[in-house]
Amino acid sequence: MPVRPFPALVTSALALTLTALPLAGTASARPATGTCSAAAIEAADPHGPDVEALCAALKGLPDHDATAALIRVGGRGDWHGVAGVRDVRSGAPALEDARFRAGSTTKIVTAALVLQLAAEGRISLDGTVQRYLPGLLTEDFAPVTVRQLLNFTSGLQPGASLGDDVDTAYERRFETLTPEEVVATSVAKGPDPEHAPGEFQRYGNIHYTVLGLLIEKVTGDSYAHQAAVRIFRPLGMRYTSFPAGPDPRIHGPHNRGYDWIDGRLVDVTEWNMSDRFAAGDLITTTADLERLLVALFRGRVVPEPQLKEMFTVPDVDGATMGAGLERFELNGKVIWGKTGSRPGYHTVVAATRDLSRTVVYSVSSTDAKGDGLAIAQRFAFPAFNR
Repeated sequence: MPVRPFPALVTSALALTLTALPLAGTASARPATGTCSAAAIEAADPHGPDVEALCAALKGLPDHDATAALIRVGGRGDWHGVAGVRDVRSGAPALEDARFRAGSTTKIVTAALVLQLAAEGRISLDGTVQRYLPGLLTEDFAPVTVRQLLNFTSGLQPGASLGDDVDTAYERRFETLTPEEVVATSVAKGPDPEHAPGEFQRYGNIHYTVLGLLIEKVTGDSYAHQAAVRIFRPLGMRYTSFPAGPDPRIHGPHNRGYDWIDGRLVDVTEWNMSDRFAAGDLITTTADLERLLVALFRGRVVPEPQLKEMFTVPDVDGATMGAGLERFELNGKVIWGKTGSRPGYHTVVAATRDLSRTVVYSVSSTDAKGDGLAIAQRFAFPAFNR
């Protein structure tokens, strides 16, 4: 499959490779003013978030696992915290309003756009890929519905990527793999040999890559522009956008992202994410994601009954995902949310359905593409302790 380098940046971009991460004692945690003082912890609302546990999560940053963390908790009792460094070379404090790569939380935006189009009667959730994108799938494929794409039961197999892990993908980080190329490699594998569409939930980017192409075909507009005019601008998400094509930079204030590669801490901030498209290309802030989360759950982004699709898990064994949101239980609470990860950045948005508790974080994780559970347990779970 052809790939197109981004020569102007390939030749000039050098990875910042460090032999060791500064110890917590040399670049101390810097929580937002007053949020982690002894007085603030003592005065915390007993029915609000577990401030003491949240502050403990921030303590000691940067460390081996993360260089910075930005956390926003809302609902019954608001709390914001930031700790760590903007970059490990200077040790400058982390920026609370930093922009970051939000990874698969992009899927919330994509699902919302599709459901808006359904509410307008421009597509049917029971309509098929074969109807809206004729020729995309071969005759080997059974009909695949829009709803099955939304809830990850389409039976499409994963498409191509530029590497299965950060170590191998890093060398190809300025190459371009288009959504069309990604889908073509999926189609070339044929249908899932074990499950027909609708029978099995397999989380993956391919479902939402196809949805991005569907949005563009139905609207006659780019996916990024539709997201801007339908969601970001109406909600006042001023600092949320998608990169311009293969642009590997995060424009505006941001904390650097790092990953351990061959035993060295490497700056992975600049990275062409165009292959992620409608499945994971978003750049945003924690405040903007919180704004999206609250507006979405309140029905201001997607109207009923289409909104119900986001909170409806298909009736198949092992399923946990609705349309762009995952259901899980924590401390007796039902939580709906989404994680996202890109090299150097791990993101969570989560809330109870009634918005009595919300949490959004961006963690500059040094293993963001690894097991994100440990990161979520440290930085997100305390928000739901009580």
